[in-house]
Amino acid sequence: MNKTAKQKIICIGAGASGLFFCANSDTDIYDVLLIDSNAKVGRKIYISGKGRCNITNNSEPKEFINNIVRNPKFLYSAINRFSPADTIDFFNENGCPLKTERGNRVFPVSDKSSDIIDCLLRKCRQNNVKIAFEETVKEVKKTDDGFTIICNNHEYTADKLVIATGGKSYSSTGSTGDGYRFAREFDHKIIELKSALCPIRVKEKISRDMYDLTLRNVSLKAENDTFHKTIFGDLEFLPNSITGPIALSLSSLINRIDDVRLSLDLKPALDEETLDKRLLREIEKQPQKDVAYLLTTLLPKAFINFFMENTDTDTKCLLNSLTREKRQKLVKDLKDFKLTYMGLEDIDKGIVTSGGVDVNEIDPKSMESKLCKNLYFIGEVLDVDGFTGGFNLQCALSTAYSCAKAISIS
Repeated sequence: MNKTAKQKIICIGAGASGLFFCANSDTDIYDVLLIDSNAKVGRKIYISGKGRCNITNNSEPKEFINNIVRNPKFLYSAINRFSPADTIDFFNENGCPLKTERGNRVFPVSDKSSDIIDCLLRKCRQNNVKIAFEETVKEVKKTDDGFTIICNNHEYTADKLVIATGGKSYSSTGSTGDGYRFAREFDHKIIELKSALCPIRVKEKISRDMYDLTLRNVSLKAENDTFHKTIFGDLEFLPNSITGPIALSLSSLINRIDDVRLSLDLKPALDEETLDKRLLREIEKQPQKDVAYLLTTLLPKAFINFFMENTDTDTKCLLNSLTREKRQKLVKDLKDFKLTYMGLEDIDKGIVTSGGVDVNEIDPKSMESKLCKNLYFIGEVLDVDGFTGGFNLQCALSTAYSCAKAISIS
């Protein structure tokens, strides 16, 4: 007696969500094919975390949800079904030990993103998942029996189709936004795409000697008449823009508002009165020195010229001649250093894409389309994004896992 033929699942996109979906699919019930336009899997994983891959954030589900910028409620089910703790267990148990660092960021012990990719690929192979490399999907069609996927080299059919194509950020890795086109073909609404976790452009000229500078433990504030947000942490500099954890996180909060005013608190641990007392102590120690010297006791050397140029500080004034008015102005400048907002870098320079498939049209427990049966969307293609620190990769893994388990019992 012949066995009943297995149903076929095709997953488009071999990034974090696609690989994790396939690694957790029930291949006793389904034949699973993973399609990707690249010659290798996980190209965006490879460059994530500066090549170290910040795979998740070691936090409880409630804290995790608080770090999701767009549509956190949509993730409740997925994060509780597959949490950061589950991610850590998965990789530790499958030959890729992890470690937790500052800010609960989780990395492979080896500090090599390739180990994350190898682990996921190995699990897919063990799960008998077939992979079709260098297959660019040209068109996706719904048929009476399922789906037809037309590629540059072959044409495939599937009973169930999973879209895991990622966003539009880092298009060189294969994230070209095709998933949004496929979604539109099934009448899904696409929320406007914006840069997220990207550098913030500023008007002030940033000198080359600042490119390697990190301002540690500072506060970056963005505000307008209706919006106010301050983030504490580290700041870095690029030509014409600011970056680093606090700038990247803030970019995700301001990518849909206009007329933003930016400022830095360079001494957030001190209020103005305490900072003024510190200045007075330094002046008493070296009254014959000038203001330029005083700044060396307060700021990194590479930042001082930038500070002076953008605050009109009289650096040649001797400290014993520094008036109370000038001293208080210096305090104000240190606590409220203005930067002129010029917009965000374009979407290709963002770590993730904000916007995407409208989650109101997706079942949050299964990731199945509410408009088309047996069609699923997982990972960055959805209108979900979070702060830097491993939150976005965990979203990819959790939505992928929820989808795989839902399909296995469907």
